[in-house]
Amino acid sequence: MFDFRVVPAGDAALLVEWPPRIDVETSSRVVSMAGAIRARYGARVRDVVVGYCSVTVYYDPLETDPAALEADLRLIATSPPPASSGPSAVVRIPVRYGGEEGPDLADVAAFAGCTPADIVARHSSTTFRVFVVGFVPGFPYMYPLSGAERWLDIPRRATPRTRVPAGSVAIAMGQTGIYPMETPGGWHVIGRTDAKPYDPDRRDRPFLLQPGDQVRFDVARA
Repeated sequence: MFDFRVVPAGDAALLVEWPPRIDVETSSRVVSMAGAIRARYGARVRDVVVGYCSVTVYYDPLETDPAALEADLRLIATSPPPASSGPSAVVRIPVRYGGEEGPDLADVAAFAGCTPADIVARHSSTTFRVFVVGFVPGFPYMYPLSGAERWLDIPRRATPRTRVPAGSVAIAMGQTGIYPMETPGGWHVIGRTDAKPYDPDRRDRPFLLQPGDQVRFDVARA
């Protein structure tokens, strides 16, 4: 069930890759493997990057034998994941929905055939899982733990915005995410939060969210 391959990704990285799919089971295995690599190698690898169904391990080619590293990665990938102590704690993120801070809320509601209030209720009552973090530092790509939700399947905007404000909470293609900084973007913005997904100046761990985390959005009170 967990067929995988290990291939070079340039001259200083190895890619462990499972068949392309987005589901919690694959994500859990990927996150578990990344943790095992970090625990085993520590600073001996430059970075370990989690994808939807992959783990990329960056190393110093002058200090690391890639054949030995590949053998280790294969062993880790085929080992049973460690027993879980239970679901991760849920990160709560307050959101101000609609208005100037959520200019696309009405469009999303029209796509889903419901009211803006319905979208707010659905978004704030859904538990999401962080699958990957990327695009810009700290941007979390999150899918519902409950599986596909049609109201989230809205395509990206036909014309991306050149400036999406930091903290914008947006949805597209079955996912929700938070823009950590002002940047261009094509997702539909339904609200904004004061939470900072990336804050290297005030947190020892700059990233608020990591792959495997669970997230719930709360309706912010004025």
